[in-house]
Amino acid sequence: MSVSDQSGASQPGPDLKVVWLLAATFFVAVAGLIYELIAATISSYLLGDSIRQFSFVIGVFLTAMGAGAWLSRFAGDALSGFVRTQIALGVIGGAAGPLLFFAYAIYGAVSLPLYAILMAIGILSGMEIPLITRVLKEIGAAEFRFENVLTADYIGALAASLAFPLLIVPNLSLMAASLSFGVMNLAVAGFSLWLFRDRLPRGLWLPWAAFLLAALTALVLSERLVASVDARLFQDEVIFREETPYQSITITRFDERYRLFLDHSIQFDSLDEHRYHEMLVHPAMGLAPRRAHVLILGGGDGMAAREVLRHDGVERVTLVDLDPRVTEIFAANPDLAALNNGALTDPRVEIVSADAWTFIAEDDALYDVVIADLPDPKTIALSKLYSIEFYNMLAERLTAQGLIVTQSGSPTFARNAFWTVAATLDAARNPFAPDSTLETLAYHAYVPSFGDWGFVMAGPALPAEGRAPELPDGLRFLTAAQWYAAQVFPADTGPVEVEVNSIQGHPLVALYQRGWDYWFR
Repeated sequence: MSVSDQSGASQPGPDLKVVWLLAATFFVAVAGLIYELIAATISSYLLGDSIRQFSFVIGVFLTAMGAGAWLSRFAGDALSGFVRTQIALGVIGGAAGPLLFFAYAIYGAVSLPLYAILMAIGILSGMEIPLITRVLKEIGAAEFRFENVLTADYIGALAASLAFPLLIVPNLSLMAASLSFGVMNLAVAGFSLWLFRDRLPRGLWLPWAAFLLAALTALVLSERLVASVDARLFQDEVIFREETPYQSITITRFDERYRLFLDHSIQFDSLDEHRYHEMLVHPAMGLAPRRAHVLILGGGDGMAAREVLRHDGVERVTLVDLDPRVTEIFAANPDLAALNNGALTDPRVEIVSADAWTFIAEDDALYDVVIADLPDPKTIALSKLYSIEFYNMLAERLTAQGLIVTQSGSPTFARNAFWTVAATLDAARNPFAPDSTLETLAYHAYVPSFGDWGFVMAGPALPAEGRAPELPDGLRFLTAAQWYAAQVFPADTGPVEVEVNSIQGHPLVALYQRGWDYWFR
């Protein structure tokens, strides 16, 4: 059904307008939640501690939505207010991703623009439902029910929450995603302008068209924008960049020098990674009486596996890494596979893409050596992999003379956090002597990319004190003399009284953040 305006032009009838407003509710709900998820993801990438960042973002966003719902009463004309809100959301929400990344790349800070943009988006999103409700009432929607609007809104939120990890992150950069949904808001504004052209001022068409053109242009150029940010964030040429459901992966190269960054944090530099991986792997491998079956947790770049395979007697290596893309890249790319000597395609190496906690909880195999090459415990999700509960499970996977070794962060930059890891391993149950705990040995070394870096070895029974590990030929850093020196800690990095880390409290996260903040913020 259609009606005519005063000029005689055919106008869409109320039924189409009602359907469109409910559809618009769905689309704007999708866009609003995507903006929130993008902001939370960017903040967790750049600021760390994903649980805290997601919690803060959700809280601020919902509060801003409440403020927006209240402010909507001051929009004189509901229809015009709704269209203007969509244009503003298209501009601010679409620009959110590029603005936040450029702010971080240029100024090294993102908190202030992040929360300013988040509050603006939240206020505008909070205005949408009240304005749509008023428009529906104004056009005399037959049997209008407020719950229909809410239903469309909630279905949109569900669609966004499913699409973000499954479709958006694997296929779009966060910049492109932000711009794409900015275009969606502008498309909602454009169709509303056409559908209600008899009631809306013609002056809105020009700014809408200009902003849409700008958003589409930025979207087409989004890869160049990403490259521009990468050029500022990373010193060297970016040869690989991908957003996965788990993290942001970036690999850079300068001549023959490669660096891996996960969530913008450096994981290795090919100039000095041998120091880290030799200290992580060879003390435990060289002191273990048997090393036929080895478990590596993390280490998807294959460097730890490379060092493990230097030893005689290795029959099977199980490598468990959460993100399958990391192991795929370092197995398939010839230049990157050369860094790990093709370890990830060695027939003795089995790659399992799984969460380390889940794998250990479900696994029933026994291992002679367990190597935990895991990210730093800067979030609660990672802290659980340094908890007494996890170490108790891990100890159950050891053979009678088996050894565990874990990277444990910096005893200089996060002293209390380092010794918390040591104390937690020291408190773990000894499965072969139920009334006792594991024996531990802490050591450290200087790695230029990281600074002073520490490790903790543990087992039901450590080898005799003073015994040097059996080292394979060809090592570039670790020697018997270096091993003995590594066990000596200066007075300002030595043991301190700390709590055991548990999933009930996670004191490790706060200690880690406090230590690094003290030195670098």
